[in-house]
Amino acid sequence: MKVKCIALVMVLVFLFMGGAVFAGTLDDVKAKGVLAAGVNTGLAGFSMPDEKGVWKGLDVDTARAIAAAIFGDANKIKFVPLTAVQRLPALQSKEIDVLCRNTTITLTRETVNGLNFVHVNYYDGQGFLVPKKLGVKSAKQLKGATVCVLPGTTTEMNAADYFRKHGMGWKPLVIENNAELNKAFFAGRCDCLTSDASQLASIRSVAPTPDDYIILPEIISKEPLAPVVRHGDDQWYDIVNWCVMALIEAEEDGITSKNVDEMLKSTDPNIQRVLGVTPGMGKALGLDEKWAYNIVKQVGNYGEIFERNVGRDTPLKLERGLNALWTEGGLMYAYPFR
Repeated sequence: MKVKCIALVMVLVFLFMGGAVFAGTLDDVKAKGVLAAGVNTGLAGFSMPDEKGVWKGLDVDTARAIAAAIFGDANKIKFVPLTAVQRLPALQSKEIDVLCRNTTITLTRETVNGLNFVHVNYYDGQGFLVPKKLGVKSAKQLKGATVCVLPGTTTEMNAADYFRKHGMGWKPLVIENNAELNKAFFAGRCDCLTSDASQLASIRSVAPTPDDYIILPEIISKEPLAPVVRHGDDQWYDIVNWCVMALIEAEEDGITSKNVDEMLKSTDPNIQRVLGVTPGMGKALGLDEKWAYNIVKQVGNYGEIFERNVGRDTPLKLERGLNALWTEGGLMYAYPFR
C-alpha cells in the first residue's frame, strides 16, 4: 500500500511540476497586462517604427491581432526589436511571449531549438537584389560576387547551397544588423544582397533611388514565415495559431474592419461562430467569445493587413501571389471554425 501511495504522489508531483513549467503563458501575459512581441529591428512593410515611433507592418499587425484577442485591445502590446541572431534566444529565455519577425519554419528550429511555428502569415522565397548598373540579369551570372547576407538566418545557408550547386565561388559579407547590412550594400561594399524576396522589396523601397536596383528572377528556396512560440504550452500555441487563422477566415468570409458590426447580424452559421454570436470558439481557446471580432474590428482581416503594409499601393508594391486566398489561387487557407 505504501509503495502505491508513494507512486501516486510522485505522479501527481510530476504532473503538477509539468504544468507549472510548461503552461501558463496566457496567465503570465494577462498578469503583465501587455503582450511582449519580438519584431524585426526595422523592415519596411513588416515591422518598422514610423516617424512618430509607432510600429507598423504585416508582422506588427499580426502581433496586434493576438493582443486584441487576449485583451480586447490591440494596443496592449510591447514591441521588442530583435536581430536575426537575437530572436530565437529571446523567445527561448522568455524575454518575449511570441516572435512575429519574418522567421522561416524549419525542422531544426521546431525540434533542436524547442520552438513551435503557428500558421504561416507570409509565404516567401529567397532572391537576390543587385544594382542595375552591374548588368546582371540572372543569379547564375553572380560567379565570384561579394554577397551581403545576415548571419543566423536560413538565407546564409541557402546562398551557400546555391553557389555550391552551380559551381560558383562567392564571397559572403556577413553583417548582423539590418540597417548596417543595407548601408553596406547601397555603399557598394557588395555586388548583391540576398534575402527573402519580400525583404528585398522592402530594402529597395527605402533605397536612395529605388529604380536603380532590380530583384533577379530566380527564387532559390521556400521560406514559409510564421509567428513562433515555445514548446510545451499547447493553449498558448492554439491561441496564436488561431489568431492568424482568424485573419484569413475573416477575409474568406468577407468580414472587414468596416463591416464587422453589420456582419454580427449575418445568418451564416460560420460567421456567427467566428464572431462569437454563437458561443463556443472563445471558450475553447480560453478567451472572450468576441476574440475574433476584436481582431477584425481593431486590426482588419488578412487582406486588409497585406494591402496596407506591403500591397500594390505601398512602396513595396507586392502582389498577393502565394499569399492570396486558396479560392483565388494562393495558399492562404484557414482551418474550419467549428
